[in-house]
Amino acid sequence: QVRLVESGGGSVQAGGSLRLSCAVSGSSSVAMAWFRQAPGKKREGVALIHQDGTTTYPDSVKGRFTITKDTTRSTLYLQMNNLKPEDTGTYYCGTDVPSASASSINLRFQNGVFPYLGQGTQVTVSS
Repeated sequence: QVRLVESGGGSVQAGGSLRLSCAVSGSSSVAMAWFRQAPGKKREGVALIHQDGTTTYPDSVKGRFTITKDTTRSTLYLQMNNLKPEDTGTYYCGTDVPSASASSINLRFQNGVFPYLGQGTQVTVSS
């Protein structure tokens, strides 16, 4: 059974930083990702990491967000720097199914629809 538990959210002023963590158990996926959802908006992918360490970011966070994983601690991280008010939302970590191809992973990431998601952690950035 896949279980994902996020932590590290909070309230910061614009320009500040936060590091989110996600404790992972029961997953043997080839890819993990972070998503966010603002009120009234669709969930969007903000950071993806494949099993080989390859990462993908949308332009909106590129250069500010960094996704990493610590396989020894089964933990996924998202370092967020230079935060902006538009980064406000609920952040979720997610994993794909173990048999997923790279193309299907990328498509599901772009559409914010990984099959396994945590309960989310709130990030609020004030101006």
